[in-house]
Amino acid sequence: MSEIRIGISGWRYEPWRGDFYPDGLAQRRELEFASRAVTSIEINGSFYALQTPERYAGWYADTPKDFVFSVKAPRYITHVRRLRDIETPLANFFASGIFQLKEKLGPILWQFPPSFSFDAAQFEHFLGLLPHTTSEGQQCARHCDPRRRHPGYLAAADQRALRHAVEIRHPSFVCAEFVALLRRHNVALVVADTAGKWPYVEDVTSDFVYLRLHGDKQLYASGYSPAALRRWQQRIESWSHGGQPEDAQLIVDQAPRKRASRDVYCYFDNDIKVRAPYDARALLERLGLAAALETAPGEQLGAA
Repeated sequence: MSEIRIGISGWRYEPWRGDFYPDGLAQRRELEFASRAVTSIEINGSFYALQTPERYAGWYADTPKDFVFSVKAPRYITHVRRLRDIETPLANFFASGIFQLKEKLGPILWQFPPSFSFDAAQFEHFLGLLPHTTSEGQQCARHCDPRRRHPGYLAAADQRALRHAVEIRHPSFVCAEFVALLRRHNVALVVADTAGKWPYVEDVTSDFVYLRLHGDKQLYASGYSPAALRRWQQRIESWSHGGQPEDAQLIVDQAPRKRASRDVYCYFDNDIKVRAPYDARALLERLGLAAALETAPGEQLGAA
């Protein structure tokens, strides 16, 4: 059976206070609240700076047992180094404490800037460096800078698979060679709704599907109408059943290998006007996945 996770990209936004977050909720409890209103959260602080094992352990402790995080990989690797000489930065990222998330660690997101174009050899090298199990990730982390070896940096509750997803924004990636690379390495191509600003493609390249919904009319701001949410519901159901939508927008006109099911992770990033948490919750309800959640937007914890 597939796992469907619907959530938000980040959780610490000032405009959400007194709206999504009920009046009087302490900022230190915002993750506690958000993780009980949706089923997954994309950690984006890790994109801007390396975190610490203590911080990841705290996030683990603040969230329910049946919860999943995705982790946005550092922009230092994707935007600053632009995949050049990244072996040590990659090790530093895996040594930063993500294994403290234990069984709540979901996919790792690699987002590339609009100015970054596709180079097949470079991308092949990058994908070949990515660990696909926690033991491989720990081995990678052992090559970090000595100053990154904080207590708990290699901790992992068990040995399990690591998943990776790639979000592209340059049109040169819209080519069959890129799709073939991702499929060979079992890395997901992010389905990114960006109000038409960057490429929108839906090729299934992995054993899971990863969506980022940034707004369909105004980037990072516009909410999704009931009709739009119904469309996403139908697409998610198709992917989760192992297929793909009949009208999928594809780079390669070839259906993915049929599977009994695929896990789906979907994150709303249209946060400017406090739309993301409400759209995520509405989609969870459409998919019948909200009944077990402990609270709802704007309600006090335990009031749902």
